[in-house]
Amino acid sequence: MLKKRNKQNKIPSKIKLKKHLNADALFKAVHVDFKKIPEYRPGKVGIPMYDACMSAFAMFSLKDPSLLAFDERKKDDACLMNLKSVYGIGEIPCDTTMREILDPVNPKNLSKPFKTVFSRLQRGGALKPMKYIQGCYLLSVDGTGFFSSPKLSSKACLEKKDKETGETTSYYQQLLAAAIVHPDFKEVIPLMPEMIVKQDGDTKNDCERNACKRLFPQIRKDHPHLPLCVIEDGLSSNAPHIKNLGEHDMHYILGVKQGDHAFLFDYVNSAIQNGQGAEIECIDKKDPQITHKYRFTNDVPLNKSNQDVRVNFIEYWEITEKKTKHFSWVTDFEITQDNAYEIMRGGRVRWKIENETFNTLKNQGYQFGHNFGLGKKNLSGVFATLMMLAFLVDQTQQLTCNLFRNVWKKSGTKRALWDNMRAFFKNHKLDSMTQLYRALLYGFEVQPPIILENTS
Repeated sequence: MLKKRNKQNKIPSKIKLKKHLNADALFKAVHVDFKKIPEYRPGKVGIPMYDACMSAFAMFSLKDPSLLAFDERKKDDACLMNLKSVYGIGEIPCDTTMREILDPVNPKNLSKPFKTVFSRLQRGGALKPMKYIQGCYLLSVDGTGFFSSPKLSSKACLEKKDKETGETTSYYQQLLAAAIVHPDFKEVIPLMPEMIVKQDGDTKNDCERNACKRLFPQIRKDHPHLPLCVIEDGLSSNAPHIKNLGEHDMHYILGVKQGDHAFLFDYVNSAIQNGQGAEIECIDKKDPQITHKYRFTNDVPLNKSNQDVRVNFIEYWEITEKKTKHFSWVTDFEITQDNAYEIMRGGRVRWKIENETFNTLKNQGYQFGHNFGLGKKNLSGVFATLMMLAFLVDQTQQLTCNLFRNVWKKSGTKRALWDNMRAFFKNHKLDSMTQLYRALLYGFEVQPPIILENTS
């Protein structure tokens, strides 16, 4: 049991937990959704599927560096009780059993808790401030790798081949991530990712373009009325992809490069020379050392072979004494002098999918680059999806929970916060994650440990 060190050191009344958005409420919601995953094992199944999923989720929630490290928790009485009381896990599988249970699971069956957490953010009003342009949310979409090996492989792995010999040189897996971002928010809100892996019965490698064709219908199925503006890099500014976005009622701001779109840039040059566009230059209101320069025109053909695909074009320079940064995009929003700055910021915030999502997962304790298990079928994809779900819950806490933010502030860094959480989780009996946060924020004196009677 935990005893407060000082009665006067109470939680300030201003730190209130949101009923449906605090960590414990979200853990319970995730657990409920895991119970809805179809069970592929007939008859007596042993450890339930939902307990295996929740155990893996807890591993990523606690930022354990490996499956073995998580497995060690079962050997500690306090840890074992905390996994059950905090995460609601009934039976905790060992590392081998967890791999065996989760390997056949289709990662798509894990989509429900993503939708549940997102819906709670919407109902709680937390997402409304993240609307950006014409009432739309910015959805940054990009792919990243989560497994690579020169020898290990599974049925889902893509293959890199030597161009001369045709022999396989390595095996790898990737996912296509999509996250709600905003220029003024550090937080990102990831949606359910789409695996870029070899599809059932297919002998060819999968790719981002094909993954998009699966991702966008799934997003519209989960969020049919969500106003979205997709922001992507220059690889996505092609006619089939733009048509695909339109079919799913999604706006876009897509990067373009002159080397890939020579016809477009030549067309724009001629249009602006003929007075069919505009050029603007202004000093930054907050930093007079920065000059913004734009040129834009509307209703131009994307390329020579797809002149029926009409886009609006904007080019931008950020000029300082030391360097000049240059960007260009195409969009379906009509560009004016009033919204050119807004569109530019929307296009540039695409990098948050890299820095605030992938880099965070790889470098701030989530161990995204670590192989928790490849499996024979879907294991690595299941683990990557559950890690992204744990990240979503953490980002939800960061966005909505003052208690979490204060504990993070006191810890100094995310890595220090995770270290403190794991240490406290290991050494003290807990009833909830809220109790852990409060203990880390205000401090507790610990009564002598409970000695459990050995009844074996």
